[in-house]
Amino acid sequence: MKFLNEKMGVLIRFPILWSMVLLMLLSSCGSSSQGHKKQNQHPETKLGWQLGAQAYTFKKFTFTEAVSKIASCDLQFVEAYPQQEIGGGIQEKMDYHMSENSRVYLKQLLKEHNVRWLVYGVIKAKDAPEWRKIFEFAKGMGIETITCEPDVAMLDEISKLCEEFDIRAAIHNHASPSYYWNPETVLAAIEGKSNKIGVAADIGHWVRSGLDPVESLKKLEGKVYHLHFKDLNEKDSKSAHDVHWGTGVNNIAAVINELKRQKFRGMIAAEYEYNWDNNVEDVRISVENFRKILVESNH
Repeated sequence: MKFLNEKMGVLIRFPILWSMVLLMLLSSCGSSSQGHKKQNQHPETKLGWQLGAQAYTFKKFTFTEAVSKIASCDLQFVEAYPQQEIGGGIQEKMDYHMSENSRVYLKQLLKEHNVRWLVYGVIKAKDAPEWRKIFEFAKGMGIETITCEPDVAMLDEISKLCEEFDIRAAIHNHASPSYYWNPETVLAAIEGKSNKIGVAADIGHWVRSGLDPVESLKKLEGKVYHLHFKDLNEKDSKSAHDVHWGTGVNNIAAVINELKRQKFRGMIAAEYEYNWDNNVEDVRISVENFRKILVESNH
């Protein structure tokens, strides 16, 4: 008690010191409050999910514009695709040929919008030297996962590159009759390969192909590293189009519950391929719906 009284006496005699202590306490409380607020607003973070967007959603715009749109939807992660123009006065595209100045620009752009570039794709490359260049580029940009649709003959090479660069490769599925449309085909292709090779599950293309997204996820348990998230207006139809998540036929609540059951960890990318000229509000509403469904599933 005597020790405590002495310390309090010091603080009273030196008001500046007392102010510093108060500021530290307030800062600590504020930091804790901010963390709690973020978890409430972004409930997916508790599960290790990184909710973001595939920049292809905004393919009619430059990547610079896409990043701004993604941030406006309360998202902090992006999957870039190589054919998009960088923008911001730069004529180059988002591929591994870009100049060092463009790479510096992109890092600053993302920092300003508080968006992380986690995933790159969907990638197709012609040979082993090109795959190496892509992995080198990804490593330099801090990319964690490359989504791809490689030639099966290239999978052994990609497996080695995954280990060398410590980057995951996730095989993406387009709708049938594309080669990887069926989960069983993907599983057969990656059998015996690096554990860093898995799946980028496009649940919209599964539904277009007549597959059930929950059953498909179950078949791929342990290998789902990334998702292209969608909800569609009809099943088993190549002409089906995106609708706000939770309002279509993809059974979004069941998909979320299956991902939780599998203890999925990774990025979930909104890829809204409809209303191309003005779909920011569609993405924003979908993201709100996703978070609401996720919270309700916890009760």
